[in-house]
Amino acid sequence: MRRFIIDKLTEWKDSPSRKPLILLGARQVGKTWVMKEFGRTHYENYAYLNCDDEPMAKNLFAADYDIKRILLTIQAITHEKIEAGKTLLIIDEIQESPRALHALKYFCENAPEYHVIAAGSLLGVTLGSKESYPVGKVNMMRLYPMNFEEFLLATGEEGCFNVLHDGDWQTIQLLHSKLVEMLRQYYFTGGMPEVVADFIANQNLANVRSIQSEILSAYKMDIAKHATKSEAVRITQILDSMPSQLVKENRKFIYGIIKEGARASSYELAIQWLIDAEIVYKVPRVKTLKMPLKAYIDANSFKLFMLDCGLLGCMADVPASQIIASDNMLTEYKGALTEQYVHQQLVSIGLEPHYWSNDRTPAEIDFVIQNGEKVLPIEVKAEENVRARSMAEYIKNNTELNLKGLRISMKGFIDQGWMVNIPLYSVGRIIRQTI
Repeated sequence: MRRFIIDKLTEWKDSPSRKPLILLGARQVGKTWVMKEFGRTHYENYAYLNCDDEPMAKNLFAADYDIKRILLTIQAITHEKIEAGKTLLIIDEIQESPRALHALKYFCENAPEYHVIAAGSLLGVTLGSKESYPVGKVNMMRLYPMNFEEFLLATGEEGCFNVLHDGDWQTIQLLHSKLVEMLRQYYFTGGMPEVVADFIANQNLANVRSIQSEILSAYKMDIAKHATKSEAVRITQILDSMPSQLVKENRKFIYGIIKEGARASSYELAIQWLIDAEIVYKVPRVKTLKMPLKAYIDANSFKLFMLDCGLLGCMADVPASQIIASDNMLTEYKGALTEQYVHQQLVSIGLEPHYWSNDRTPAEIDFVIQNGEKVLPIEVKAEENVRARSMAEYIKNNTELNLKGLRISMKGFIDQGWMVNIPLYSVGRIIRQTI
């Protein structure tokens, strides 16, 4: 499989200001595979140390931060000679070894010639607790589930990928039916690498759902293991409410859906735990589409999205026939799954989505993103029958903001002056070109 983060890791490797790297991401998004693949393809060798299943790693950093001793011990464990600039040192499940995170500071200060990458399950939760975080001494990257472009490459559809990459709308339109077919498959499988690999190998949709269920079960076991008993109950309640939260027309998170009478004060920490674990993503409401967007956030209103559309479909028990085979894909849930998909693509290319809604009317713009000096309002439509009334009215009534909208739907490319429509399957590539 090709993962685009390898290109960013190559830039990190070649950077003169390189520091030890922390690779963040939810469980089972492929962090271990990416680190090993990067070591295999970009270095003479790599030394892989898993602090969870290697007994000797448990106390490796406990005595002191003597880098020479640490490197010799890792060499003894991994049977790999560690040479500066030639060997990639991988420390996986780093949170399981006391003081290991803080040791990255000493690699940065005393041995910058060594190339070190660290990762771990729920590492975001660990860093959220500010436990031994080496401030200013590490670089950070995030790995997400495979986006649609990576899915195309993994499934052998390199031609479709190249057409999207070139951005020739006439040629893209010729492949519309094929791209819609692949998009439906992606809606069902999502981008978790194990799921995609099994789908490619076996073409068994029941297997796909089984693996997705196992991933969700692993998340719940992590919750039970790493959160207090009372907090674990709240975290699980939020996770279980996600399909119901997103089926609503406006997707706004409602505490009462968790259980009757639920209050924000009881669930704020639980939501933050899921955000730190990168299982869900928070999309805050903004009161206006001005820069900087963060200055206009309404802290009391937000949406939550899952990290992966396939996992959301599994949680909602959406039948494969309604996603892959039906001409009228889904009914009430098609909007939720489509917004989830678009959010996933936006996040995978490093954007931070917000949304806008009117305090007095039902008007809403699904996503708003900012990059540099541009603010881009985005409407998401699941079908070809589209109307972007809320966005049209906002742009018309706020001409001083000089906004141009983007509608993402099943229709082809259309430039209406005040708004451009692009097809859903091109969202990742075109937004990179647009903003």
